[in-house]
Amino acid sequence: MNYSLLFKLFLTGLCLTALGVYVMQSGFLDVTDAASLLPLGTRNLQFFEQRLYNRNIEAFLRKNRSCSCEGYTLNVQHVPANEQEDLQRRRSEEYRQYQLRMGPKMESLLLAQSNSPLQYPIQGFVVAPLAKSVIPGLALHAQKRRKYKVSLSVSKGVLSVKDLLDGDQVEGQGQSNLTISSSNITHLNDLLSRVTYTSTIYHIRTKDMVNFSFDNYEAIFPIVIKRLSLPVLYDPGTDINSQVTITTKTFLRYDELNILIKSIRQFYPKIKIIIADDSLEPLNLTGDNLEHYIMPPAQGWFAGRNLAISQVTTKYFLWVDDDYIFNNGTRIESFVEIMEKVPELDVVGGAVGQDQFFFRLQYEEGDEEEGGCLRRLHRRKLQLVPGLESCIFVDGVVNYFLARTDAVRRVGFDPFLKRVAHTEFFIDGLGDLLIASCKGLSVGHQKKRKQSKYRSFRFPGQKDGRNKLAHHYFKNHLKCIRY
Repeated sequence: MNYSLLFKLFLTGLCLTALGVYVMQSGFLDVTDAASLLPLGTRNLQFFEQRLYNRNIEAFLRKNRSCSCEGYTLNVQHVPANEQEDLQRRRSEEYRQYQLRMGPKMESLLLAQSNSPLQYPIQGFVVAPLAKSVIPGLALHAQKRRKYKVSLSVSKGVLSVKDLLDGDQVEGQGQSNLTISSSNITHLNDLLSRVTYTSTIYHIRTKDMVNFSFDNYEAIFPIVIKRLSLPVLYDPGTDINSQVTITTKTFLRYDELNILIKSIRQFYPKIKIIIADDSLEPLNLTGDNLEHYIMPPAQGWFAGRNLAISQVTTKYFLWVDDDYIFNNGTRIESFVEIMEKVPELDVVGGAVGQDQFFFRLQYEEGDEEEGGCLRRLHRRKLQLVPGLESCIFVDGVVNYFLARTDAVRRVGFDPFLKRVAHTEFFIDGLGDLLIASCKGLSVGHQKKRKQSKYRSFRFPGQKDGRNKLAHHYFKNHLKCIRY
């Protein structure tokens, strides 16, 4: 009797039993799943590993993921009862169209089989819509046999073999399914090296998936279909005046605004200042290199921001509130140095007085019906900016920042938000703007004046708050938000 083999089987059984108990306790599988793993044998161990693997993949791919957060619950209760059903319908339809408009996610999960004989491009294959391109790197590495046969299929285009000769065993030339056969692997690989893809559906940003198979092996890889974009460049000129424009929005605060302008001119006599003004009775503002844009009365905070930034012609703009004041620590050049050193950055925030306000945004998509969950985490950083010990990556900064003009224009400011709004710009820019908060970049804050008229607009009451929550529910497809 082979006692060594019996001992190994005994140990395997113990391991499987312990593993089954662990699985039941940890919640990976239910009791019936775990019980099926208890018999002895390495085959059951392989089965267990595959089951765990499949469960993990299924969990990753599961679309209907509900989310939860402590905060304001957003739902149709924020609108009149007779409008709720129609609002919900419009919201669902808009979200469906949004998903279509944004195109398929380029980061789709792709799993490669182990020890596959198929060679193919994993990423980086980008084609122009409706244009023919050779698929790079296709090859087969298999043991010697009588005949080799591979198949390729796509859904948004057609496949062909370039410079096809008589006698080449190719089926499906110019179609979505292509089969190539040969008794010589060298000849087969020569044909694979000439396989082309042509998209047949025009779209400026989408992708196709290629199924590439041989015997029982199958590989799936993406083809990105994309129109190339032209670069948008700004001539930085020779000094700070040609690099940066100062922008602000004012409403009923001309005393504060004039103090701000005077302090700017003390340190930057020639820099351009753009002012968006929606005061009820606008006053005339004049000065060298100063642009004053009059808006309809009380049009709103974000509408004014959009107007001001739409007129910027420099690479960067510095956003300031109309009640700030420049001082010896306000050095725009330091902002620019950071931006130029880290070109990936889109927004760099500083401090107002001693307040270096910043935050993180924690977002879960949730399921397609209910919507997602969003939390603002105050003073939570992401990571240090490499090479800049005084800067940290964040998702939002104080209302004093330098930004790339073209990057912020792509995000924009939602003019629906007229009064209480700041975080909302960074919510809209989440995933599109790379943001940092840096020490040593400060501006002063003027002493507050008693202005009852201004405060009545600035703090309008609960109705505006409810309207903003209803706006988040629809616009951002959220079911919960916590500031």
